[in-house]
Amino acid sequence: MAGGGGGGGGGAAPAPKADELQPHPAKEQLPNVAYCITSPPPWPEAILLGFQHYLVMLGTTVLIPTALVPQMGGGNVEKAEVIQTLLFVAGLNTLAQTLFGTRLPAVIGGSYTFVAPTISIILAGRYSDILDPREKFKRIMRGIQGALIVASTLQIVVGFSGLWRNVTRFLTPLSAVPLVALAGFGLYELGFPGVAKCVEIGLPALVILLIFAQYVPHYLKSNRAVFDRFAVLFMIPIVWIYAHLLTVGGAYKNAPPKTQLSCRTDRSGLISGAPWIRVPYPFQWGPPTFNAGEVFAMMMASFVSLVESTGTFIAVSRYASATPMPPSILSRGVGWQGIGILLSGLFGTVNGSTVSVENAGLLGLTRVGSRRVVQIAAGFMIFFSILGKFGAVFASIPGPIVAAFYCLFFAYVGSLGLSYLQFCNLNSFRVKFILGFSIFMGLSVPQYFNERVAVEGFGPVHTSSRWFNDMVNVPFSSEAFVAGIVALFLDITLLRKKDNAMRKDRGKHWWQKFRSFKSDPRSEEFYSLPFNLNKFFPSV
Repeated sequence: MAGGGGGGGGGAAPAPKADELQPHPAKEQLPNVAYCITSPPPWPEAILLGFQHYLVMLGTTVLIPTALVPQMGGGNVEKAEVIQTLLFVAGLNTLAQTLFGTRLPAVIGGSYTFVAPTISIILAGRYSDILDPREKFKRIMRGIQGALIVASTLQIVVGFSGLWRNVTRFLTPLSAVPLVALAGFGLYELGFPGVAKCVEIGLPALVILLIFAQYVPHYLKSNRAVFDRFAVLFMIPIVWIYAHLLTVGGAYKNAPPKTQLSCRTDRSGLISGAPWIRVPYPFQWGPPTFNAGEVFAMMMASFVSLVESTGTFIAVSRYASATPMPPSILSRGVGWQGIGILLSGLFGTVNGSTVSVENAGLLGLTRVGSRRVVQIAAGFMIFFSILGKFGAVFASIPGPIVAAFYCLFFAYVGSLGLSYLQFCNLNSFRVKFILGFSIFMGLSVPQYFNERVAVEGFGPVHTSSRWFNDMVNVPFSSEAFVAGIVALFLDITLLRKKDNAMRKDRGKHWWQKFRSFKSDPRSEEFYSLPFNLNKFFPSV
């Protein structure tokens, strides 16, 4: 019974304040970022942060050639030369992307997506009769170069023609969630499994990184961000010295070769194999060779990389506290990424180029999204790629240490993908279905393909044409690609044209004003090209 005058007892709980019942407001730009794209930190801090980005990107730069070069017939010298080349090209591509591409603080490095078609080229029968290891390495490298050079045209054409702009206009916060989330979470196989390869090194590295990144700043309550901002610089020397003490102390003297390779600090062979000074140059391995089937397989890997890098670009823009990228800017960035793959083919890096997911996660840890910091990192890449011995010292960081910060940085990118849910109506059953189904399929389908490879040695599609197998198996082995394509397809096809409420459920109205480059002044502030070059890019 309402309104009864039931006495003046004091047991009734006070009514909650109105603002306590309000949900957290959605933010077009990520708040609490210390330095955004256009606000660089002081020079000493910027140099340290740039060096930290350089150390983080070394993981993929070293791991991919270490796995591929021995299969090509190369030894420590060839491995060191390829790492130097990959590092040099990554520096050039990062500078190009920050100056002329999206202009985001995105590091452009190696990509695991290109590994499968590269292995197919390595296993091609035409190289099996070559007895000289150095000659075999060069011949295989020239075949990889030819495939990368032709495959780069896909992203160059799709990007600079504005075709990718027309595709990404259909992206909404709802379809971006699975794409960005699995761009980070989908790399889980590189995280703790890598730590566990040498758990006595990897686990302390992970724990120390978490302590410096999260717990020390929390309990110190200092206004100056030091330990969290430079957590990688604190962690690496501590664990590296500890790992070296285990090595010289004889802890792995009788360990299996695989354990010694992962745990010992003197087994990389990079320092002895690297020259003191060497400048990589185009066609250093000889003129490229071309094979039609291998070109098609590499082009499919390039397309998968394009989709994956779209999700990572979105993550970088958010962690840099920029506004959502206009589709034309994203298309421009894809075009320059295609040029990056072209440079990879010309120089011979044994791998294609894409946006570094781990460096995108580092932006989240440091809360520094400054363009200048990443450009300084690119300078370190070029500098240490030329001074081979010095660069090899840093490149010989044990793999379990690299896997430890992967656990943190991939998680940052994945969680940022989930943060786009703030723009969606999570009470809508349509939204729930699209999110749940796309993420589930993005995890389940690649798991099926990868299990078949692990158990049988080949994917579900297994014909006599290895290049055709790669064209089917590579895209369906990518978590971000499967989830992003499924989410975008469902978001477009399960939409009633005249249902405005349904359109708001997917959050598209939040991004509507950023569909055109000039419709919001912040877009021009963040993404305009220097030297008045916008007039040369009609897609803008």
